[in-house]
Amino acid sequence: MITNIKTLSLIMLILTVFSCQNAEQKSIQFIEKEYGIFENENNSIGVELKLNEFDNWKDLLERTERIACSDSLPKLILKSATNIKTVYFRNPCWENYGCILIKHKNTIQIHNDTISKSDRFHYPLDSLATVLKKDFENNGKIPSWSASPEKLMIFISYDNGQMENFPKTLRSVVHEYEKLTDNVVLKIWLNEKLNIPPPPPPPPANWKEETE
Repeated sequence: MITNIKTLSLIMLILTVFSCQNAEQKSIQFIEKEYGIFENENNSIGVELKLNEFDNWKDLLERTERIACSDSLPKLILKSATNIKTVYFRNPCWENYGCILIKHKNTIQIHNDTISKSDRFHYPLDSLATVLKKDFENNGKIPSWSASPEKLMIFISYDNGQMENFPKTLRSVVHEYEKLTDNVVLKIWLNEKLNIPPPPPPPPANWKEETE
């Protein structure tokens, strides 16, 4: 009789442990957040980019362009054990624009593993938190940095064959952005790094005399 009671107690204990484990598993829920979509936009206009479908950065940009030109927003979904973060990219449809004027001071450019500001200041990628915080808090005080957080745009680009770090970089951008604001209108463009030639050297000091 005592043996039966001990056996029954053991079974009840095991069932209680499994019940608690199941209850704990059910209580774990994904936290879902969306970045880069405006209040007047519906997330149904998002079209997912699946990185394993692209061989290089150029192909990814071409797909992004086609999505933008179909009145949709390209997006990338970042998943972890506890959350899902959807990032919508604000790339324009260039078929509709001759050019778009954006002041360099209002941009952060990330190319491969380097951050640049105003095409003059260059930082390693692990300086992202510092650079982003300085731009957010500048509010026009320093002319070469962002005029306001609302105007700030982040451009991300890669050389072909080096885009494997893109998801990690994007996670870092979102993570550091979350530390600074609850605003989810994070404006990111996927970009092609342009090789802009340096300006011509200034004329010699005696230039006026030589031309007179």
